[in-house]
Amino acid sequence: MAKIAFLGLGVMGYPMAGHLQAAGHDVTVYNRTAAKAEAWVAEHGGTSAATPAEAARGAAFVMSCVGNDDDLRMVCTGKDGAFHGMADGAVFVDHTTVSAKVTRELNAAAAENGIAFVDAPISGGQAGAENGVLSIMCGGDQVAYDAAEPVMQVYSKICRRLGDSGAGQMTKMCNQIAIAGLVQGLSEALHFAEKADLDGRAVVEVISQGAAGSWQMSNRFETMLDDHFDHGFAVDWMRKDLGICLDTANETGASLPVTALVDQFYKDVQALGGGRWDTSSLIKRLRALA
Repeated sequence: MAKIAFLGLGVMGYPMAGHLQAAGHDVTVYNRTAAKAEAWVAEHGGTSAATPAEAARGAAFVMSCVGNDDDLRMVCTGKDGAFHGMADGAVFVDHTTVSAKVTRELNAAAAENGIAFVDAPISGGQAGAENGVLSIMCGGDQVAYDAAEPVMQVYSKICRRLGDSGAGQMTKMCNQIAIAGLVQGLSEALHFAEKADLDGRAVVEVISQGAAGSWQMSNRFETMLDDHFDHGFAVDWMRKDLGICLDTANETGASLPVTALVDQFYKDVQALGGGRWDTSSLIKRLRALA
């Protein structure tokens, strides 16, 4: 069991930190809104800290799950950032979906401070975090990854190192690119079924058992048919992620025509007031156009 700091208690971080405490680790949490950290301690035990540096002091591992590149820089190297409190040999594990550029920047800064940095973005949504079955894609030094992997296994069903610093974030981009096309295809299929006066549930029961089946279909078709989107991964966050994908594609020369198109479809969903709706709300755009 290890002394661990967890920075960021959003819909993903809150249950992830809870799994670590339940597994017997000594967890100190930090959240920008202190009341959330206090609520976590009341529910799970452990302790809270007023700054990332204070939370990280004495921790063997510091995990983060925050919002974007700027948020990550703040909790790492800001005035009261975790890097200022971490001891030599400690490992920082970042679960945020951010750019590979900021990951490599912070990896270099960590090395200058005698600490290790593992980029470890996650997939599986809020349910995956709550049930401890996330998919974690990692980049960074092999030794640092090997040290951190047993900690991450507490809330994952698969955890794998894909390469050096930034490889985890690049793999997460692949994940988001694939999801964008899948959700749009599923939305069109269900919309088509509605327009054809078919029973959507019966349609999915049949086609999900063939080549069209996917996690999105199995886990989102009912809420899509019911026009219910107050759950899951928000459109605002998906657009942030797809923006990272498209910027990186411009740098690498990759062609992402479908991703670029779906990103604009999500912009339309935002215009409908759906910034906080689940990503499966793409079907609402089709219904609005019909």
